[in-house]
Amino acid sequence: MNTLLKQYRALIENESDIIAIMSNTSAFIYENMKNLNWAGFYIMKDGELILGPFQGKVACYRINLDRGVCGYCARNKESIIVDDVHKFQDHIACDSASNSELVVPVIKNEKLFAVIDIDSFEFANFSEDDKKFIERVAENFAEKL
Repeated sequence: MNTLLKQYRALIENESDIIAIMSNTSAFIYENMKNLNWAGFYIMKDGELILGPFQGKVACYRINLDRGVCGYCARNKESIIVDDVHKFQDHIACDSASNSELVVPVIKNEKLFAVIDIDSFEFANFSEDDKKFIERVAENFAEKL
């Protein structure tokens, strides 16, 4: 994990454009985690989550904060692992092939900027170590805001 975090920091250290950083962050996650079918950002704008840069299949454009795993993460400003999204109340099925999900908030100065959303076609694909890794990615990303 430390080696990957060093690689991530090196990837973003000399760039200032936030969209470019989000794009490569999505690609970095997609390339370095197992069994993914989606990895990217939903950006907080005007009280809802709006689709940002991502890797993977076509996604929902907008997510209301009272729905889905991303909405839960945004409302509570806390990371969440869901082993079976089909059992999660108000799950939003943007892609029926997704079976598990990890969502981590990106917070700057106590304000939610976005969430990093990661989906897998495998059930129970994400571990606590995965969550900690993406939380560190989110912290490093937030320093660029």
